[in-house]
Amino acid sequence: MKRFVTMLLVLSLLALFLPLLASCNEGGDAVTLYVYNWGEYISDGSEGSLDVNAAFEEYCKEKGLNVKVNYSTFSSNEDMYAKMSSGASSYDIVVPSEYMIARMIDEGMLRKLNKDNIPNLQYIDTEMLFGGEAPFYDPENAYSVPYTYGTVGIIYNTTMVDEADLGSWDIMWNEKYEGNILQFNNSRDAFATALFKLGYDVNTQSEAEWREALALLTQQKPIVQGYVMDEIYNKMENGSAAIAPYYAGDFFTMYADNEDLAFFYPKEGTNVFVDAMCIPANAQNPEIAEMYIDFMLSEEAAIANAEYICYASPNKLVTQNADYRAAMEEIHPDAMEILYGTDALELQFYVNLPNEQLMLLNELWEDLKIESSVSTSIVVMASLIVCGGVGAGVFFYVRNRRRRRFVDGLWSE
Repeated sequence: MKRFVTMLLVLSLLALFLPLLASCNEGGDAVTLYVYNWGEYISDGSEGSLDVNAAFEEYCKEKGLNVKVNYSTFSSNEDMYAKMSSGASSYDIVVPSEYMIARMIDEGMLRKLNKDNIPNLQYIDTEMLFGGEAPFYDPENAYSVPYTYGTVGIIYNTTMVDEADLGSWDIMWNEKYEGNILQFNNSRDAFATALFKLGYDVNTQSEAEWREALALLTQQKPIVQGYVMDEIYNKMENGSAAIAPYYAGDFFTMYADNEDLAFFYPKEGTNVFVDAMCIPANAQNPEIAEMYIDFMLSEEAAIANAEYICYASPNKLVTQNADYRAAMEEIHPDAMEILYGTDALELQFYVNLPNEQLMLLNELWEDLKIESSVSTSIVVMASLIVCGGVGAGVFFYVRNRRRRRFVDGLWSE
C-alpha cells in the first residue's frame, strides 16, 4: 500500500513538472518569462542589492530549467492596461494596483492562480491587510498576490513646526504655517485630506460632502505654498516648506537628505493602497509564472525587494525577520512603526467612482484650481480625459522610487 501511495505521488509530481521540463530543459532553448512591473520597483542589483531576477534564473537552473526573465516596466496602470488589451504584447506576470486588478478580473484579462504552485502564499499576512478577508478587489482571492502596499501621512520639518500642533489633518489648515504648507497636486488625494478632516468616507457618494470638502480646500488655499507631486522632494529636503502630505515609503528618501524631517499619521485616518502580482489570461508560461511569484515570496527575495523599495511588505517572512528590521531602523529609527504601525488607524482604500462622481470631482477640482497661481494644465488634461470616457480608478507611478498618481481619471500634474 505504501509503495502504491508513493508511486501515485511520484506520478503526480511528474505530471506537474513534465511540461516545464520538456520546454525548459537546461540543454535546450531558454524559455522567456515576460514580467511587466512598475519602474524602480524591484531589487535589481544596484547599490549592493540582490538582483532578484538573476537569482530566479539561477533558482530555475538548479531545478534543471532554462528560464530567462525579460523584465520591462510601465509608468501607469492605464499604460499597462492599454498595451495588454490591445493584444500587441503578451506577459506572464503583471503587477497592477488594486482598482485595476478589479477591472481586469471583470474583463477576463487575468488567469486564476494554481495556489498549489505557490506554497509561499501562506506567508502573506491577509489579517494585517484585509482583516483576514479576501481583498475587496479580488473577492474570490483567486487572481492576485499582494506585492507591496503603502499609506499616506504628513511629513513635517521639526525645526519649523511646533510639536503641539501635530496629530491631526488640522495642521494642514493652521494659519501659523501660512506659505509653508504643501498640498497634493491631484484631486483624489487633495480631497481626501479634507474628507478625512471632516470625518467623511473618501469614497462618499454624497455631492454635499464633496462640496463641503471643496469649501474646506478653498479655505486652505490662501495659506498653501503650492500644489505639488515630485516637487515635494526638493522643497522638503531643502527646508523651503514645513508641512506636506505624502506616501510613507517616500518619506525615507527625503529623510536621507534632511534629518530634520519627521512623519506622522493623522488621527482621523488615511489612505492605503496595494500593488499585487497577477498572471494574464493569455500568459504563455503560467506554471513558470507561478514559480516566479512563489520565488518573489521567498525570504531572501522578499526582503531584498522590501529594503530596496522601502514600501511596506505584506510578507511575514519579511516583517518578522530581525535583519530586515535592523536594516530599516538604520534607514530611520521609526521605520518599522511608520510602515507597519497602522493597526489603530482607520485606513481607507480608494475605490472606483461612478462616472457622475468623476465629473463632479473634476468640476470641483477645476473650481479650486482655476484661480490658483499653479498651472491649470492639470484641469484641462483632466477634463479631456474624463470627457473621453477613461475608466475610473487609482494608479501609482514609480519613478526613482517616487510615486505620482492618476486618480479616478484625473492627472496629478
